[in-house]
Amino acid sequence: MQSTNPNISEIRPVIRQLDESAINRIAAGEVVERPASAVKELVENAVDAGARRITVDIADGGKTLIRVTDDGCGIAPDDLPLALARHATSKIDGSDLLNIHTFGFRGEALPSLGAVGRLSITSRASGHEAATIRVSGNRMEPVKPAALRAGTVVELRDLFYATPARLKFMRTDRAETQAITDVIKRLAMAEPAISINLNEVSDGKEGRSLFRSDAETGDLFDALQGRLAGVLGREFAENALKIDAEREGLRLFGYAALPTYSRGAAVAQFLFVNGRPVRDKMLYGALRAAYFDFLSRDRHPAAALFIDCDPMLVDVNVHPAKSEVRFRDPGLARGLIVSGLRHALANAGHRASSTVASATLGAMRPEPAPANGGARIYQMDRPSLGARGASYAAQAPAPAPAPERGFADLRESYSARVVEPEPVETEEPIEARPLGAARGQVHENYIIAQTENGMVIVDQHAAHERLVYEKLKRQMAENGVAAQALLIPEIVEMSEGDCARLMEIADDLTRMGLTIEPFGGGAVAVRETPAILGEVNAEAMLKDILDELDDVGSSQMVQAKIEAILSRVACHGSIRSGRRMRAEEMNALLREMEATPHSGQCNHGRPTYVELKLADIERLFGRT
Repeated sequence: MQSTNPNISEIRPVIRQLDESAINRIAAGEVVERPASAVKELVENAVDAGARRITVDIADGGKTLIRVTDDGCGIAPDDLPLALARHATSKIDGSDLLNIHTFGFRGEALPSLGAVGRLSITSRASGHEAATIRVSGNRMEPVKPAALRAGTVVELRDLFYATPARLKFMRTDRAETQAITDVIKRLAMAEPAISINLNEVSDGKEGRSLFRSDAETGDLFDALQGRLAGVLGREFAENALKIDAEREGLRLFGYAALPTYSRGAAVAQFLFVNGRPVRDKMLYGALRAAYFDFLSRDRHPAAALFIDCDPMLVDVNVHPAKSEVRFRDPGLARGLIVSGLRHALANAGHRASSTVASATLGAMRPEPAPANGGARIYQMDRPSLGARGASYAAQAPAPAPAPERGFADLRESYSARVVEPEPVETEEPIEARPLGAARGQVHENYIIAQTENGMVIVDQHAAHERLVYEKLKRQMAENGVAAQALLIPEIVEMSEGDCARLMEIADDLTRMGLTIEPFGGGAVAVRETPAILGEVNAEAMLKDILDELDDVGSSQMVQAKIEAILSRVACHGSIRSGRRMRAEEMNALLREMEATPHSGQCNHGRPTYVELKLADIERLFGRT
């Protein structure tokens, strides 16, 4: 039975011009996807108006009310109707669509909001009286006098009432409120010098603060760090590295967290281009590439990175929502992120995040107070007979010919105790070093070191594994990746487009030991593979590389496979758990950790040591 196509009709379709109302509602669907989109557009308008304080009030997740109040320059009464006209804007004159210095420039936000909701604008510009204008479902009312001291108040009620079908796709009030909060936080990070407040005013309540961020003062990095501490939390600010790099007209700055301060999902990654929050696949891929050697695949870095450049080097007019950008030289932007982050991580040396120590202290909770309210007893009331005998034996003086005895010598199975050699007066005290002086080894795996103001616990296997891995990587970088020539080149068939994409990165693959050549049509000839990988399924590897190119715009597939093998070699060649180490070996390991970049985390991003401050330890024992 022959099926008919429902889209084909025997009657010739008639081309007709849509009316203005339909055009506006269709265009609004591109700009205003949900209440969070409306909040973004209105707050960006306030920032462009020079506001120093912005307040956002929402009700029912922004579905019934969005009100944005600012102290910006305001709008003159005669300009209010023009502000609601499509493609009317004060941001650009239309002569140059690349030299953009503001958030908005398309002139679509306000008319789009007026097309799908009930919009009112009350504003007062310097030298003018306050005025208000209302538009509902694209029907505009005359301008009327109003009462307002300064700035602008934009109120949007009943969003999507004119397009009820869109309301069916809205999520719960809580989900929409969370989306609005995320938008406000991103804009707050982009503008540390502006105070931004978000309030919930549902059910006629006075208002519940959802987010509050006061203006920061100081230079660029001080203000940014203060704002990030308020938005992302004090822990992020304490464990973040300052990023400041520049290359060929592009400047990268911001903060990126240590690998040991990672997240289980990519929820703490914020990217900005010329102050504009963006969600760009290429930039996120560069961020992941910078950390891929320090984190396992199920962990994600945390960062807030800003790229500043001449507006002529980036196109922000890619999408109506302006959340995507296109660089004139994307490879330059990507390389700047990767090199800038890796340089900062290398300079961090052996540093590990403070959250590791916090988690350790949290696990070492003191005994709870007695239920009857009595005083907590820290000493043992009745020590056992064996414990009492061992204590007396340890404290008793030894016979003259016998060596001194101590707690560590009571049983051979006890872990090693370190006896330091006599210190040389001219040398710096070993405790003054960042990782201190080794004082003991417990369970033949953990080194206990004393610092000037606390102690350090080191996982000897994880630490040495990282040291060996970094040494192997340095050797590979100096000597190159050995390639194994195939006796018979392997021919891999693929589309011409995929072949072209692989040939664009052929030089990068060659440096990693994978040599490919075009073989006519869509075929690729694999002539050499990295020797360290052994027997390789070339077709599967090339497909994985293509998938990664589609996902993030670049590929570290070959490098990742090589470094995974180096990591396994480092694991087998490092100090094993269960081995008793001498004092000089432990101290040598500590000094090598201090001199080796990235030694604060193992090859999978886990910490290699925990540092506890003496004040925290004393607090555990009630000595404060």
